[in-house]
Amino acid sequence: MIPTRPTPGAADAHGPVRRAGAGRTAAVLVLVALAALIPLLGPSAALHGTGEAGAPGAGGIALLRTVLFAALCIPVGELFVNRLARSLPGTEPTPEPGTRAGMEAAQHPALPRSWSPVAAAAGFVAALGLATVVATGNLVPGGVADIDVGGLYASRDGKLALLEVNAFLVAGLCAVSRRPVAQVWPLAAVVVAEALRAHPTTEYGPLTGSGLTLVHLTCAALWAGGLLHALRVLRLWHGPRATAAGAALLGLYARVALVLLAAITATGVCSSLRRMPPETILEQLTGTAYGRALFAKVLLVAVVAALAAWARRRLRRAADPLTACVPARAEVVVLGLAVAVSGLLTALPVPIRW
Repeated sequence: MIPTRPTPGAADAHGPVRRAGAGRTAAVLVLVALAALIPLLGPSAALHGTGEAGAPGAGGIALLRTVLFAALCIPVGELFVNRLARSLPGTEPTPEPGTRAGMEAAQHPALPRSWSPVAAAAGFVAALGLATVVATGNLVPGGVADIDVGGLYASRDGKLALLEVNAFLVAGLCAVSRRPVAQVWPLAAVVVAEALRAHPTTEYGPLTGSGLTLVHLTCAALWAGGLLHALRVLRLWHGPRATAAGAALLGLYARVALVLLAAITATGVCSSLRRMPPETILEQLTGTAYGRALFAKVLLVAVVAALAAWARRRLRRAADPLTACVPARAEVVVLGLAVAVSGLLTALPVPIRW
């Protein structure tokens, strides 16, 4: 059976463990705060000198979209990695809550505590904020009186915004139920809604664009959220079999991540070529706000790919395969920045040329 968390008494007996945990928490909070600056300050920086006009409240909208993307990645990654972890030899299925076996499993879990309920709550708040913007004609509401809730049902964007709000609400209820795996359906609805929202019907070939975004967003959520949760699982596993089990889990994830990276790259290139014809790409990467943000995202993905290759090399050749966690942690940080830049991209004017 997979090793589990040590007893609370053992952890409390070591002061450095507590200090290390507090230090990690502080580091995470600092990184989250820095990542929030990208969507907040990014629009003005990206638009500087381009002659383009940004939408009102672009920074706030980009931040809400970033939170929504992050809230999607976390539960998707948990469902994905939990499935991989339970497929490892020696891993037993989680007993039903309420039974004696379930109570024992709750005291000594093989998997970390789920972040899905918190993520669903954050996604619900972000989707609700974005829906209020749609309800005021894509303007930042000055007060409650400016919000036309009924108008949401009269437009395509409004219906998609309501779908995302309800989907995160249902995902949160599923996350705290006895069958958290049911989250997959409302989360899939969020992905579909985002794919449709990003490509209006006035666009040439909107279904093609939506299909590309659907695959791109799904693979990105599996990659980013999956790696984050995989590292959380490895921190939880202790004991003589921890190294072998952790290496096996990372190996499973790495094989799937390679396919995910290929799909993300292919769909990203195709989507970029649809919006920026080949003969204009070089000019738009430096002369438009969207191009600048896209270029930043490409650089971040290149760094992520290099870190992933480093982690894969350590996993295969190092004496201790779990040393691959060092570049993997850096990869998670850069992936978080890429998610923030993705949120920024959605708030910038798209240089569409049909």
